[in-house]
Amino acid sequence: MQVDKNRNSVLRQLAALHKMSRTELEEKWKDLYGTEPPLFKKSFLEKRLAYRIQELFYGGISQVSQHKLMQASVKDPLCNIGRKNIAVQKAFRKTGVVLPGTRFVREWDDREHEVIVRDKGFEYKGKMFRSLTAIATEITGTKWNGPAFFGLRKGVYDDRNPSK
Repeated sequence: MQVDKNRNSVLRQLAALHKMSRTELEEKWKDLYGTEPPLFKKSFLEKRLAYRIQELFYGGISQVSQHKLMQASVKDPLCNIGRKNIAVQKAFRKTGVVLPGTRFVREWDDREHEVIVRDKGFEYKGKMFRSLTAIATEITGTKWNGPAFFGLRKGVYDDRNPSK
């Protein structure tokens, strides 16, 4: 009977996330992660907090599974799981170049957008573009600095996104 009570508690916590203000979500983040929350959209905070609540109750990914994911990421040239975005940011700031095979994923208007760096440009939705700025403009419908939009510049994800 205790398991059912705890499970219901988890479900209630998950349902409550959608009703919380951004300030309340930030406080919840501090409680569950012990760090300052990132400056991302409210929907991102909700999703990450929902994961964390379930992770604490049901348990996270096992060490064995984490190791297997890391091994798989090393073999996949399009996978950035094994790399830190900070390393990509530093390399870009130093050289202005992002290596082919790097993948950028950005959420905008509640949709995920993926860009893959190719030898001669950037691929987005099967179409080649000459710059990240052109893709950012395509996604948002307004002029954006592509490297800033995809998190390569300081002040990552300048969130002018109206869908908060």
